[in-house]
Amino acid sequence: MSEVQVPSRQVPSSQADELFSAVEAEAMAAALDAAALGVRGANPLVGAVILDAAGHRLAVGYHRGAGTPHAEADAIAQLPAGITDLSGATILVTLEPCNHYGRTGPCSEAIIAAGIGRAIYAVDDPHGAAAGGGARLRQAGLDVRSGLLAEAATELNRRWLLAVKQARPFITLHIAQTLDARIAAADGTSQWITSPESLADNHATRSRIDAILVGTETVLVDNPRLTARNQDGSSSGHQPLRVVMGLRDVPAEAAVRRSPTDGGDCGFLHLRTRDPLLAAAQLHHRGVRHLMVEGGSRVAGAFLKAGLVDELILYLAPTLLGAGVPALGDLGIGTLSQAQHWIWDSSGGGAAVALGKDLRLHLTPAAEAAIDGNAGGN
Repeated sequence: MSEVQVPSRQVPSSQADELFSAVEAEAMAAALDAAALGVRGANPLVGAVILDAAGHRLAVGYHRGAGTPHAEADAIAQLPAGITDLSGATILVTLEPCNHYGRTGPCSEAIIAAGIGRAIYAVDDPHGAAAGGGARLRQAGLDVRSGLLAEAATELNRRWLLAVKQARPFITLHIAQTLDARIAAADGTSQWITSPESLADNHATRSRIDAILVGTETVLVDNPRLTARNQDGSSSGHQPLRVVMGLRDVPAEAAVRRSPTDGGDCGFLHLRTRDPLLAAAQLHHRGVRHLMVEGGSRVAGAFLKAGLVDELILYLAPTLLGAGVPALGDLGIGTLSQAQHWIWDSSGGGAAVALGKDLRLHLTPAAEAAIDGNAGGN
């Protein structure tokens, strides 16, 4: 897997940054770079750097995805052996340390237990269950400051912050298409447009999401399993909830209804709606925090039209069909001035990566492409 070079991310500064030293600013910039090594999804991208009392860098950590150690715990684990006194050390984190028990313990308690004397974080955590880490650290006697490189940290997680605010899942749209933006030939055949390497990459994403969604048309035409599978075809340890959205019935014998392990009716949900806003709200209510939409073209278009796509992963095959099923349905765009604009996203492995004969393109909506006023939280 090789990355195609794209412009690097710029780190803006603000007047608040002048309250911090150059060493602290450099360390926070390094934490932001580390954060971008993680993958987007149910959790924000977070990085952490630990400095000793003289400002020398001791450790760098980042969060690798749901269920893995958070950035603070990862940085603490990277500390050189033999360091016992961290009372003069400073930990710099791109997001307020969490203060709750989830799949991992509170980062605030990990920092306190390590004996670190100072903490600087970029932005407050907006998630009610996780917020309060800064206050907990102050209560424990740490010197705590915030606001360093806040603009850059906010931009890094802009769409995740929006999803939290709107009480919906972080939504990834996956499209596998030809150079001329077709996802199937004129006769409906679509397996396999992209390479085995692209398929394996997609299944790696499936293995860490909460739910995967397609429309009833896709189920009736392709009869997909929507499971996460290893390269040898076996089922991955984690399986996403398999969701079908649409008004038509899902046949009892549909593969999507069967459990990947025992063949039973397990991990399947039919949402009888064509409204992506309603679907997102219902899934969030069920605890889904990372949803991957796989189409088809009308479903993909509906989520894009509603402004609900936070991350676009597009597998581009060097193939031309000339006719067939388009990758997207109508987005309601009648003139160029209404076009949606996207920017390259270097997180999670790179903005443009060669996978076998394909290109994997990774993008996020440009800042002006926020959800419109009619698509707010429910």
